[in-house]
Amino acid sequence: MTRRRWIADEVSENRAALTGDHADHLVRVLRARVGQEFDIVGDAAVRRGRIVRIAENRVEFELGEETLAAAVVDLTLLLSIFKFDRFEWAIEKCTELGVKKIVPVIARRTDSHLASASAKRVERWRRMAVQSAEQSRRTIPPEIPDPMKLQEAFRVPGKLRIVLSEAEQQTRLRELFKGSDDKEAILAIGPEGGWTEDELELFQKEHWSSASLGSTILRAETAAIAATALAICLLDAT
Repeated sequence: MTRRRWIADEVSENRAALTGDHADHLVRVLRARVGQEFDIVGDAAVRRGRIVRIAENRVEFELGEETLAAAVVDLTLLLSIFKFDRFEWAIEKCTELGVKKIVPVIARRTDSHLASASAKRVERWRRMAVQSAEQSRRTIPPEIPDPMKLQEAFRVPGKLRIVLSEAEQQTRLRELFKGSDDKEAILAIGPEGGWTEDELELFQKEHWSSASLGSTILRAETAAIAATALAICLLDAT
């Protein structure tokens, strides 16, 4: 039977621990007991872990041999902030698909109240990414930095740099990946209502390639998930 995977909050040599709500979920919801074994992730390695101590808000493991783990595809999302329930759903699903980094971006059409509240939501987004990474048996969750404006986000590294645009009529996303040998890519997903004309001009000045997912108009969260799935599939195939 496949063991459940947990990303450790603390790791020291052959010991690891879950703390706080992380540990409380394991004990109260999953009824964990001393002696049970799980896969424990620490320092980007997956090891067999046996529970040796349970205390209030803390579960300690003794770590055994290392197990094999799938490599993470080097894909970054610049994800414009939109309605939080949909934005968080996109974070969950893109984490499950295997994205390496999710950068929350304040775009021109990001609602002002969402932009101002986003800084207080980052820790929640990071916790959600950890939970989704554990559920999908990833080695590490995606990195989620603090929200940034688009001009700051242009400095995020990525060899193949693609902005999804409703205005693009000629080039489909898959064509850009099939024509490239790059193993590192960054995708920019606009907010509800899409990128403004001046933002698309900025992408062009920064030498980003423009691409479309097709003729239909997708919600922002749908575009993020569809683009991530397609990009990871094509990156794995190159």
